Amino acid sequence: MAEKLTTVLWFDGDAEEAARFYADTFPDSSVGNIFRAPSDFPGGKKGDALTVDFTVMGRSFSGLNGGDMFKPNESVSFMIVTEDQAETDRYWNAIVGNGGQESACGWCKDKWGFSWQITPRTLLESQMAGGDEARRAFEAMMTMQKIDIAAIDAARKGG
Repeated sequence: MAEKLTTVLWFDGDAEEAARFYADTFPDSSVGNIFRAPSDFPGGKKGDALTVDFTVMGRSFSGLNGGDMFKPNESVSFMIVTEDQAETDRYWNAIVGNGGQESACGWCKDKWGFSWQITPRTLLESQMAGGDEARRAFEAMMTMQKIDIAAIDAARKGG
C-alpha cells in the first residue's frame, strides 16, 4: 500500500540502480516494489523498470524513470545528520566514491545528480548556540568540503 505522501525522484533510466545504492549505503533503507513495463514503449522495452519504491533512513521515495528531460539541482537536497567523523566519512566516501562529486560546506552530489548534505550534529548544535561560537564554527565550515568534526569542535571552543 502506498504512503499518503511519497517524494518522487526523477531518473534517466537508472532508478533501480540508485535505489539499490541508497539501500546498501544507509541504515533503515531498502528497495521495495518495482513496477516494470508490461510491454515495449517509446524509449523502452518490456521489463524495464518504470518506477521503483524505496526507503532511505526510514523515509519513503519512488524513483521514476522519466527520461533525460529533467535534471536534479541543488534547490532540493538530502541532509544526513551524522554523529561522528567515521559516520561522516562513510557516507561522504560512499557517495563521492560511487561516481559522485565533492562540493563545499559538507555538500556532495551523487552520480545521479542529487545533492546530499553530510552534516555532523556538532555543526548544527554550534549554529543553535549562536553568538561567537556559531560564527567561529560557520567560518571554519566555509573552508571545508567534507566536514572535519575536530576542526568544528575546536572552532566552537575558540581554538
